Amino acid sequence: MTKDQCKLETIKHIEMVREFIRVFTDRLTQRGVDHDRPKLEPPELETFTKYTPMLAELQYGSDEYKECLENMQTALEHHYANCRHHPEHFANGVSGMNLIDLIEMFCDWAAASLRQNNGNLLKSIEINAERFQIDPQLAQILLNTAAVFEEIRK
Repeated sequence: MTKDQCKLETIKHIEMVREFIRVFTDRLTQRGVDHDRPKLEPPELETFTKYTPMLAELQYGSDEYKECLENMQTALEHHYANCRHHPEHFANGVSGMNLIDLIEMFCDWAAASLRQNNGNLLKSIEINAERFQIDPQLAQILLNTAAVFEEIRK
């Protein structure tokens, strides 16, 4: 292989990587547009209108928080069935998700932690890793990503 051939092959590789990244960014942008739309209409709107302020006041993962979720069960079942960024959407939880689902899930957790009076993304990841039986390696990747978000917020 000549240097020019090597450069040409490298350029082709770079262009293919760009194309794959564009697929991710396009799909993630659409996920951002469509995120949580079912909450804006019945049957979810009424339930989330009632419980969102209550959840904001509770410690994430506490018994009181879990009780609120139980009271929201019908709306949550509808929501999970229609929103694949929730592990509950899949019979095998997080293992059924793809990277795009995981990224939207992470962004959802980050935004949700900002809605709570005592929200903490790191604590949410810790709680959710146990709740959804997330592999320690993936949990660590989520924590590493949370550090990037903290840098952005500074």
